[in-house]
Amino acid sequence: MTSGRRANGRSSIFKGSDGRWHGYVTMGVKDNGRTDRRHVQGPTEKVVTAKVRELERKRDDGTATAAGKSTTVGEWLAYWLDNIAARKVRPSTLQGYRSKVTAHLVPGIGAHRIDRLLPEHVEKFYRSCEKGGMAPATVLQLHRILSRSLKVAHQRGRVARNVCELVDAPSLSREEVQPLTTADARAILAVLDARPQRRNAARWSVALALGLRQGEALGLLWDHVDIDAGVIRVRWQLQRLTGYGLVLVEPKSRASKRSIVLPEQLAAALREHRAAQEAEREHARSLWDGQVSTLDGRQLDGLVFASVTGRPIDPRADWAGWKSLLRSAGVRDARLHDARHTAASILLAQGVAARVVMELLGHSQIGLTLGTYSHVAPELSRAAAEGIGGALWN
Repeated sequence: MTSGRRANGRSSIFKGSDGRWHGYVTMGVKDNGRTDRRHVQGPTEKVVTAKVRELERKRDDGTATAAGKSTTVGEWLAYWLDNIAARKVRPSTLQGYRSKVTAHLVPGIGAHRIDRLLPEHVEKFYRSCEKGGMAPATVLQLHRILSRSLKVAHQRGRVARNVCELVDAPSLSREEVQPLTTADARAILAVLDARPQRRNAARWSVALALGLRQGEALGLLWDHVDIDAGVIRVRWQLQRLTGYGLVLVEPKSRASKRSIVLPEQLAAALREHRAAQEAEREHARSLWDGQVSTLDGRQLDGLVFASVTGRPIDPRADWAGWKSLLRSAGVRDARLHDARHTAASILLAQGVAARVVMELLGHSQIGLTLGTYSHVAPELSRAAAEGIGGALWN
């Protein structure tokens, strides 16, 4: 490449009438179809030559930024959500990302140029969130969303570094679970036994005995329940998604798709529940609509736990039903998710191996199981000590 003007499509360097040196590099084609030709300038030919060669290198490496004004953090997050995250994560996860980006990240740091975002900008943003009373778990989620988007930006050469890697992630201490006691669980089941007319009573037996997540229980289909063999298969979750309503989605991990052996008592409860549901179906006649949509538009039939017309149960109504049951049983207030913790804690306290409990709960890593239910560890340690003592000295 030599000095002087060049034909369109080739790089050129020349000294202008203003006494400065100028360079033009053809980078490709803009979104509007026009040629993307970039201009650089400097006091000497050497300086401009270096700038031109750097642009040519980025063009040839595919790391040049798009033509036009510099991309802001908000613009990049919008692109990342619509074109990258949307292809990789579940719709419910994407919905959560989008709400946090819109409500917090864009107002907080969205106006910064992505290539000029500094660690200090991010740290001040996190600090303002914490001062505003935001939960530590939410701040950590914001950090993870921003970091994942900037990781892609770094891989594509849009930024020189992922500044989130230079910032300490917001700390989050593991919340200690508060399961119900075995006595509490028995009190709840006693209420269900005493009031067999309570609709979907087996829903709560399933929660306390198997530890299914709310979406897994409400998305359970009869096709995946083999009462005679005493096995259920978890294959779907019921979720409410913006623009879709209540739909069935596949579990987010391979571990969540699992088969669970039923206790005999629970199998009997499900058999009674199925008979009661059949009676409701006959009574509803033409009003019965047992169809539920999947995210990809398929129509499936036969929810195990459904409304009086066969339709899915709204998770909010399910939550209210749990709270009502706790009051009826005279048990302390607890989250619906605590029923899952109760099942896991009882299993571990009964000496069931942690890996078996992990598989029953659908955890993907045993560390999650052991870390979440560490409160059972002292009891298990005592049992282990008694066992080794009995084996060696008795």
